[in-house]
Amino acid sequence: MEADTFQDLLDLGQKPYITMISEAENLVELVIATNVKNRLSKIDASKMAWTFSHPLSTYRKRRYAPNIVINQKYNLLTFIPLVLYEQFVVFFNLYFLLVALSQLVPALKIGYIFTYFGPLCFVLLVTISKEAIDDIHRYRRDKEANSQKYVALTVMGPRSIPSSDIRVGDMIVIQKDQRIPADMILIRTTEASGSCFIRTDQLDGETDWKLRLAVPSLQRLPSDDALLDINGHVYADPPHKDIHNFVGTFTHVDENTDEERVEPLGVENTLWTNTVLASGSAIGLVVYTGKDTRAVMNTNHPKTKTGLIDQEINRLAKILFIVTLAISIAMVGLNGFQGFWYIYVFRFLILFSSIIPISLRVNLDMGKTVYGRQIENDEEISGTIVRTSTLPEELGRIGYLLSDKTGTLTQNDMELKKLHMGTMSYSLDTMDEIVSHLAAAFQYEESPHVQTSATISGMSGKGRRNIASRVKEIVQTLALCHNVTPVVGFDGDITYQASSPDEVAIVKWTEKMGLTLVGRDVNQIQLRVDATGALLEYDILHIFPFTSETKRMGIIIRDRKTRDITFYEKGADVVMSTIVQYNDWLEEECGNMAREGLRTLVIAKKRLSPDMYEEFRSRYHEAELSIHDRNACKQSVVEEILESDLELLGLTGVEDKLQDGVKNTLEQLRNAGLKIWMLTGDKIETATCIAVSSKLVSRNQNIHQISKLKTASEVLDELDSLRSKADCCLVIDGESLQLSLDYYRDEFIDVATHLPAVVCCRCSPTQKAEITRLIRHHTQKRVLCIGDGGNDVSMIQAANVGVGIVGKEGRQASLAADFSVTQFSHLTKLMLWHGRNSYKRSAKLSQFVIHRGLIISVMQAVFSAIFYFAPIALYQGMLVVGYATVYTMAPVFSLVLDQDVSEDIALLYPELYKDLTKGRSLSFRTFFTWLLISVYQGGAIMVLSIILFENEFIHIVSISFTALIFNELLMVALEINTWHRIMVISEVVTILLYIASMWLLPTYFDMSFILTTRFVWKVSVITAVSSIPLYIAKVIKRRYAPPSYTKLT
Repeated sequence: MEADTFQDLLDLGQKPYITMISEAENLVELVIATNVKNRLSKIDASKMAWTFSHPLSTYRKRRYAPNIVINQKYNLLTFIPLVLYEQFVVFFNLYFLLVALSQLVPALKIGYIFTYFGPLCFVLLVTISKEAIDDIHRYRRDKEANSQKYVALTVMGPRSIPSSDIRVGDMIVIQKDQRIPADMILIRTTEASGSCFIRTDQLDGETDWKLRLAVPSLQRLPSDDALLDINGHVYADPPHKDIHNFVGTFTHVDENTDEERVEPLGVENTLWTNTVLASGSAIGLVVYTGKDTRAVMNTNHPKTKTGLIDQEINRLAKILFIVTLAISIAMVGLNGFQGFWYIYVFRFLILFSSIIPISLRVNLDMGKTVYGRQIENDEEISGTIVRTSTLPEELGRIGYLLSDKTGTLTQNDMELKKLHMGTMSYSLDTMDEIVSHLAAAFQYEESPHVQTSATISGMSGKGRRNIASRVKEIVQTLALCHNVTPVVGFDGDITYQASSPDEVAIVKWTEKMGLTLVGRDVNQIQLRVDATGALLEYDILHIFPFTSETKRMGIIIRDRKTRDITFYEKGADVVMSTIVQYNDWLEEECGNMAREGLRTLVIAKKRLSPDMYEEFRSRYHEAELSIHDRNACKQSVVEEILESDLELLGLTGVEDKLQDGVKNTLEQLRNAGLKIWMLTGDKIETATCIAVSSKLVSRNQNIHQISKLKTASEVLDELDSLRSKADCCLVIDGESLQLSLDYYRDEFIDVATHLPAVVCCRCSPTQKAEITRLIRHHTQKRVLCIGDGGNDVSMIQAANVGVGIVGKEGRQASLAADFSVTQFSHLTKLMLWHGRNSYKRSAKLSQFVIHRGLIISVMQAVFSAIFYFAPIALYQGMLVVGYATVYTMAPVFSLVLDQDVSEDIALLYPELYKDLTKGRSLSFRTFFTWLLISVYQGGAIMVLSIILFENEFIHIVSISFTALIFNELLMVALEINTWHRIMVISEVVTILLYIASMWLLPTYFDMSFILTTRFVWKVSVITAVSSIPLYIAKVIKRRYAPPSYTKLT
């Protein structure tokens, strides 16, 4: 690169890696210079222009993203405009802004300007302050992450730099428990084997450690400083989101032979951003920074979820605006549209602006906060976290529950229960026979002429040896064919690290049988035979990890003692059945185990001659160096050479136990009227068994199974058959499901959504999310999805309410969800109790706040009508402000503590939940009921105030306002079902505050008049007339048309 100044030369000298782009094949090329310091001293200025074609600073800014973490939503310039825009998109806020601005026009001015700007500014201040505090916290977290110090290796020696200064091509030293600051290639570790472990829970949510490997040629260097003398380059594919895939190569010149060598780089050589180094220390070469890293590219920002009650209230707000406009026009019309009537319409709109209460949004948001705290503080569902505070009411209106199986309905705690070997089968009761067979086989192997103690009655010695040999072979295969790493604790106990609980369960089982995994690194595996104490050592030649596409994992092992090379493989029966030699029992036994609810794995092996292995190694290495479709090329070589005519050794059945309380939970939720779907990646037999054992399928329900459909006509026939079975459980496999969605999407969803239970098997994450969206759009009901793994995230985010379980698969689902729970059974209380209360309380609170605004507007309308329809304000200044705040806010808001039934009743009779899903607590019917109540009460208070105080009309404000306040406090008391001490306190304190304010506001209250008995009894009569008839109507209704829950209390 060209140096513009002498300082640029020094800057170049401080970087051992010079970076540039190779346009060919659309790959990023990181060219590793030999030793920049030495090169600068050997080349002259005339050659520099040719060697360095672009200024380094310009090149880097143009080509690579800076390594900066930015989670802030705003900056100093954009904060106010963006926050105000977000607030005034809301209809409530925009309406009140226009009302407040109208007071700047003299012709429209009514009362004191602060009574209009005050409430609006208060609401905006609360919201803006919350946004500012949240963004300051984000800024501090970003600053902390960007300023973390790391050591970079340079030709000038180690140099400490902040994370934000890391660039592509830098070599960074990572210490144990340190966060990886950018996407890197692992080039060296302190472990002699060249391996290290990383924790990826902040990237993919999985809690198990992952093994990573250093570039072999660089790991073999004598020291870290030798890295600075390497002449070579690294290819890395363009940035993309897939954290499980990476294609690259490392090309370098061998100093001894001067030959160019190419080494493949895969995902096992990478350290992704935000993972944590769990063992040793390591050196990484930075390949992606900032927004190009996998972590940032996978950070999606799902759409903000809005609760149904918020949408309903927005609709009501628009109706209220129409009501306000109608009353305003009616007032002007009754006066004959005289003069500047359109100005009078606007003035009336402003007078009646309290019909649309600005405090409603604040009250609801505060209520949601209270509901969230109540959920998190509930000791019976401890560990529950509310991640989306806007959705607690949604828990009370769920129509469909979509659940994952493994780790959600089941514990993800595996135990090997069965081993089938064709002619022999072992279960928990007969596992001790395996122990004796295994011991006999190893003892015979060590001393073939010595009679072992293991005997089987009625069998010859040769027969016993044959069985023992077969048992030894499959147990040894299970002890070798895995990705499990043993970790020895300080007390000598061995624990196992693996990415799959299935593998850990199998390795633990081999340990119980007498063959223990005691050591493993990148190159070898060590097993200990408990019966003889012998240590068996094997070289690991190749590993083929399990993927969701291949559904199998394999390993090539060389026995150090015999030098035999063997390929072992285990996997799902659907793929292994075509790979193993012909047999007549595998399919039948897989079905039998699946019906028992066991997860099956087929075990097989193939012995490789040295020539066959060499052929495989050579062709596989060529495939590893392929830039395009590398994985497909590698898999093709494996299938062609290794995966043919494998010897079938046996079949394992692993049990995944049901979680505690799953049966009762599903039964209660089904009784609550929910339709329950189970979406799983397991085979159809296993899923059916779990559906029955978990009570997803009720006792009297039939199971209708749809599988292996190939044509659209078959789908149509099945759907026609299913229409006549209204009360059955549908079990469908992934292939048939996709066919149904492709050809008869609407028909399938229409039929399936009417069934009480559906089980979808062999379901991909994409299918799970698609089904969720289809149910939402087709039924228009609320859908709750619950899962525990990374494969459930898309489904959880597509649902109206997503619930994540903190499980053994990690925290990814929990972090992406709206609510995080520790076990499935917590759903019962979360929905039937907290969901019920949240919805009922918000519905009552919102309608009461609307009523509070309507009643004062009706009084204003009556007052204006008496004064010849003049747009004159009845209440001004502190009375208007105090009405919605000091005088009524606490009692009205205390309704968030009300409960219509006790917790025991709600959980004992889940059928009560059905009423909630109908949305009757907040509907057009209830809205218009409260509208009529407001019209009656507002009219009664105003008319009676005028009649009873006709001689003291000058005191109309204090008379009517006092009656209004006491009427509202009495209405709150009449609406409460279950009294709470805070409700009592709020009522009493509010009354005392109102009485005290009379002395403080002499402009509105004449104390010499108020302290008379005439004032007291007349206000009492007005309050009684406005409230008591409603109480009588409520008692009559409760007697002759009681709510369903009153029959149980």
